[in-house]
Amino acid sequence: MIRIAVAGTGYWGINHVRACAQLANTELVAIADPDTSALERARRFAPAARPYSDVSSLFTDPGVDAIVVATPARLHAQQVVAALAAGKHVLVEKPLALTVDDAEKVREAAGGGTTLMVGHLMLFHPAFERLASLVRDGTLGEIFYAYAMRVNLGRLRVDENALWSLGPHDVSMLIELFGAPPTSVSARGQAYLQPAIEDVVFVNLAFADGRMAQIQLSWLDPHKERRLTVVGSKKMVVFDDADPAEKLRIYDKGYERPPSFTQFGEYLTIRHGDVHIPRISMAEPLERELSHFVRCVERGEPPRTGIDHAVHVVRILDAAQRSLHAGGEPVKI
Repeated sequence: MIRIAVAGTGYWGINHVRACAQLANTELVAIADPDTSALERARRFAPAARPYSDVSSLFTDPGVDAIVVATPARLHAQQVVAALAAGKHVLVEKPLALTVDDAEKVREAAGGGTTLMVGHLMLFHPAFERLASLVRDGTLGEIFYAYAMRVNLGRLRVDENALWSLGPHDVSMLIELFGAPPTSVSARGQAYLQPAIEDVVFVNLAFADGRMAQIQLSWLDPHKERRLTVVGSKKMVVFDDADPAEKLRIYDKGYERPPSFTQFGEYLTIRHGDVHIPRISMAEPLERELSHFVRCVERGEPPRTGIDHAVHVVRILDAAQRSLHAGGEPVKI
């Protein structure tokens, strides 16, 4: 049994408490949060867990093997370094850090027989995993471009903007689908509700092979959209996480190039094929993410979303932030 603790039991951390309390091969032994009300709410899911008001108490608790860090993003790097130094396995929520320097400090602290995993949740979504398999096996053909929309009228953050709060989801998925990080990024955004905290951000990613991707991020929008569209030479796919039933739609649409032609209009012909909605066995992405973390701890295997992947994401977000400050000027990564 892996003895696990959760640091941070607030808005998202409470979900980790709930999931960890039900996880196989683990025992939720401790929870920590300086907010008394958040801690009391978490104890309803884990009445046997030792409560701490100071997160650092988890690092010195000899009865804790692994820690889920779900505290505010500005604290992630410092707390992960401390947990690793104490010999604890760590799953830290995204983003790993808010600066490249802090992300590299975590990289330096990683290793030494402990597991470090970053919670890029969407990579464990069953529908996204099906999409990734379609890309890998060539069903979509050559990937031309992709665009993502992650918007809603949502909870405002005070310590991170929409780019850092929402962007890690789509950046991590695009890295996975394209098989490499982008080479440059440009971003524009505005802070309409809070000074210097952009609540609307548009990000453009350019890749070395000429492919590109666009991301729209906002918590100031009348719609709740969680959509990723991937356009390939053979087929196109829409991953719509806001749809309760039809998460994935595969469109057999595109252009055909006949082997021979006599007129220019015959050179490219539009193909209107069927729309396929595959049956996907849904499981909670958070439960799958935590199960993967526990399996990596038990077997000593590297996690799918390890330190290298997480540092790539931070570097991309950092470049986008610098582009924001430069009025959208492209920044090389």
